[in-house]
Amino acid sequence: MTAQHHPSAGIEHRDVVIVGAGQAGLSISRHLTDRGVDHLVLERDTIAHEWLDSRWDNFTLVTPNWQCVLPGYRYHGCDPHGFMSRDEVYRWVRDYADTFDPPVREHVTVQSVTQAPGGGFDVVTSAGRWHAGQVVVAAGGYHEPIVPRFAERLPAGITQIHSAHYRSAADLPDGAVLVVGTGQSGAQIAEDLHLDGRAVHLAVGNAPRVARFYRGRDCVAWLHDMGHYDIPIEDQPGGLGKRENTNHYVTGRDGGRDIDLRRFAREGMSLYGRMTDVSADGIVSFAPTLAASLDAADAVAESIKDSIDAYIERAGIDAPQEARYVPVWRPEREVTELGLAERGITSVVWSVGYRTDYRWLRVGVFDGEGHPCHNRGVTATPGLYFLGLPWLHTWGSGRFAAVARDAEFLAEQIMPAVRETAAA
Repeated sequence: MTAQHHPSAGIEHRDVVIVGAGQAGLSISRHLTDRGVDHLVLERDTIAHEWLDSRWDNFTLVTPNWQCVLPGYRYHGCDPHGFMSRDEVYRWVRDYADTFDPPVREHVTVQSVTQAPGGGFDVVTSAGRWHAGQVVVAAGGYHEPIVPRFAERLPAGITQIHSAHYRSAADLPDGAVLVVGTGQSGAQIAEDLHLDGRAVHLAVGNAPRVARFYRGRDCVAWLHDMGHYDIPIEDQPGGLGKRENTNHYVTGRDGGRDIDLRRFAREGMSLYGRMTDVSADGIVSFAPTLAASLDAADAVAESIKDSIDAYIERAGIDAPQEARYVPVWRPEREVTELGLAERGITSVVWSVGYRTDYRWLRVGVFDGEGHPCHNRGVTATPGLYFLGLPWLHTWGSGRFAAVARDAEFLAEQIMPAVRETAAA
């Protein structure tokens, strides 16, 4: 099936246009390539660039290398139970693209996608126009870094960056650092600064945590065997609301370990509750939520261990016993104000998430908050799909292996219209 000109518009037609050449876009491209489907992948930057452009120098995966599987490709290194570094992940995904030579056009920005009057979609880009029979949006869900409005009141001498732009402690001015947020990025960046010897102040949010290892294995391995990554979102407690959940914090650094904020506090890191405001003279305010947030994160980690214990018992697995976690530190009181100058804080790292930006996708498939409405990536608009979103179908949808599975499912949804076009 080859490219052709759309007769009504006089522009080049493609059966499928894919927006984004990260692991999701490459995965669906591989499935379409294997099926002989004419398609084009449009990438604003370069293949897999996010792995280099949006991660810090000491970044590692939090999932073990054996989980790194894409269609027709898997991790082939010598450390399956280790955790690839930023550069290794980039190289792995880039090498994947080389295995099947996907039809990627790099440095092409998609400016608009609209439904075409005669069917299909008009795709307008910085490199021209295409008509697409179907469109797969594989541009991820993390588009615009969020910085709270009160950040504008920080004193002019304070360096502030989002976690997406953090690379290393060496890039920040000398002095203490305030990290705001404890999702995966915030917790790991706080650790990175702490290990570098920086004085770190950490505003703790409501993210849960998980132990790295328990009863002789990585917790990811236990959860994988228990099928937790395969449970559809509609069967999860809370249903679609799971898409708003923050990921558990843990790290793959130095072979993998827990991130225990209490231990950091015992080692000198200053912890606070949720940041609520900052005054023009550099006084930061926090809600008195620290103790509750730490307790809640620990409770999630222990509940996961409860599930693992139950699974081991049901399956009759011979696994070593392990003592449960005992908190190594508790706040004596909730500190609700912090003077930046008084504590020598010269930098703030915001790690409070992202918002979506689909302004270029001018099709009515979004809810009131700008999130796409879909069922396993399939929207109510025929021929329009999403791939690579967290919780697209399961908890695993944000991980390589499940991206591959989600891509295969969408390829099968795409094929009937492709066959109909070919028969016409």
